[in-house]
Amino acid sequence: MPPSRHEDFSINTIIGPNTLVNGNIETGGFTRVDGSVRGNVTARGRVVIGEKARMKSNVSGTSITVGGVVCGNIIASERIIVLSTGLVLGDIITRRIQADEGCLIHGKILVCPDEKSWTKALTEHRDYQSIKPALPVFSGLHG
Repeated sequence: MPPSRHEDFSINTIIGPNTLVNGNIETGGFTRVDGSVRGNVTARGRVVIGEKARMKSNVSGTSITVGGVVCGNIIASERIIVLSTGLVLGDIITRRIQADEGCLIHGKILVCPDEKSWTKALTEHRDYQSIKPALPVFSGLHG
């Protein structure tokens, strides 16, 4: 019988220090980022973003740990942990969150404890992302 995803800690993808990736990344399992990424990261497993990592990315996975900088939205189907060294400039959607003292999160946080709220949050997020490019940008206007 294959191990459950909770028991499988083998690393499928490593983006090491001093590495820059421009483009989207899709991985089948555990992913660790210690370098720089400009592009979305979609993993079917855990994602660990090291303290030296710098990402201009939307990140999704089962469980995501942020120790570095993420400029983008994060979706974690199980949980997200933002370490004291972590900085998230974007929205978070997850089932559970842990934010250590000293971390910085600038964005909307949605914690969805049940399946109904999780499905609704994902649907609304995807709908907004699909229309966002079509929305007009008004700069310098005050209401």
